Amino acid sequence: MGRLIKKISKTAGLSPGTLVHVGEHRTDKVKITVIDYNEGSFLEKELKSVEESFPFKDSPTVTWLNIDGIQKLDVIEKIGKNYDIHPLVLEDIVNTGQRPKHEDFGKYIFVVLKMLMYDEGKNEVQSEQVSLIVGSNYVISFQEREGDVFSPVRERIRSAKGRIRKENADYLGYSLIDNIVDNYFIILEKLGEKVELIEEGLIADPTPKILKAIHGLKRELISLRKSVWPLREIIQGIEKGESTLVRASTRIYFRDVYDHTIQVIDTVETLRDMVSGMLDIYLSSVSNRMNEVMKVLTIIATIFIPLTFIAGIYGMNFNSDISPWNMPELRWRFGYIAVWGVMAAVVVWMIIFFKRKKWF
Repeated sequence: MGRLIKKISKTAGLSPGTLVHVGEHRTDKVKITVIDYNEGSFLEKELKSVEESFPFKDSPTVTWLNIDGIQKLDVIEKIGKNYDIHPLVLEDIVNTGQRPKHEDFGKYIFVVLKMLMYDEGKNEVQSEQVSLIVGSNYVISFQEREGDVFSPVRERIRSAKGRIRKENADYLGYSLIDNIVDNYFIILEKLGEKVELIEEGLIADPTPKILKAIHGLKRELISLRKSVWPLREIIQGIEKGESTLVRASTRIYFRDVYDHTIQVIDTVETLRDMVSGMLDIYLSSVSNRMNEVMKVLTIIATIFIPLTFIAGIYGMNFNSDISPWNMPELRWRFGYIAVWGVMAAVVVWMIIFFKRKKWF
C-alpha cells in the first residue's frame, strides 16, 4: 500500500508556502479537465493549458476543474494565483503526506482526503491524496495521477440524473467526498475476503507464508485506519461549520456521509481486531504444534530410558567364571532372548500406562 510515512525532509528549513513536491511521481503528464454546467447546459473538455481555465472563475454556472498530476509546480502556482488560493494551501496540495483535514478560508473550503483503490493485479490497496477547493461556484480537485472513483459523479452530470445539475458547487463537493467514502466499502469488502482466506489457511496449515500474509494485511489496515479516522472531524466540521458556502440543504447530505464514515471506522476496527486475533491464533498454533512434537519425542525418550538402562547393565560384560554374582545370565542358554523379552514387556507396559493417563 505504499509508504506509511512520507519523506518530508527536503521541505525542512524552507519558508512557509514554498512549493516542493513530496511523494511519488505518479505521472509525467499533467491533465487538466473542466466540466461546466447548470440545469440547462453542460460543457466538458480537456484543456491544453492552465490559462484556458481562468475564464471559468467568474462563470455563473458551476465549474469542476480537475488536475491529474501535481508535480508540475508552475501549473499549481498559476491556478493558485488565479483563484486566490493561500500559499500554505498550495504547499499542502503538493505535499502528499498530509493528514486528511479541512480548513475554511471564507472564500473557499480546503479539504484533503485519501482516495483508495484496489489493484487487482497486485492484490493490494493503492492510496492517493486528493485535495479539494470548494468555492461559491467552482470545485477544484487535485489528484496525484489519472484515474479516480469519480466516474459516477461525471456520469450523473452528463446525463442530468438526480439533482446534481440543479445544485450549487457545495453539492458537487459533497458528491466527490461521498464517492471517496463509499469506495472505502469496496476496499473493506476486498480486505474482508482476504481476512477470510487467511483465516481458513491459518486453521488448516499455519505456515510462515500465512504469517507474512497476516503482517501484510495488518499493514494495509493500519494505513486504511490512518486515512479513515480523520474523516469524522472533516465531515462533522463541514456539516456543523458556519461557512456560507455550504447551504443548509446540503448539510443534511454531509450528515449522511458522516454516518457512512462511522460505519467504515467500525468495520476497520473489527477487521483490525480479527487480524490481531489471527496473529495470536498463529502463535498459539505454532506453539501447540511444537508442544505436540515435544510430547512425542518425550514419550519416545521415556520409553527408551529403561531399555538403555538394561542394555547398559548387560553391556558391562563381567566374567561369570570369577564369581557366580557376575552376571550369571551371560551363561544362560536363553539369556539373550530373556533380556529382549524383558525389554519388550517394559515397552508394552509403558505404552499401556501412557494410554491410560491420556498422554497421547
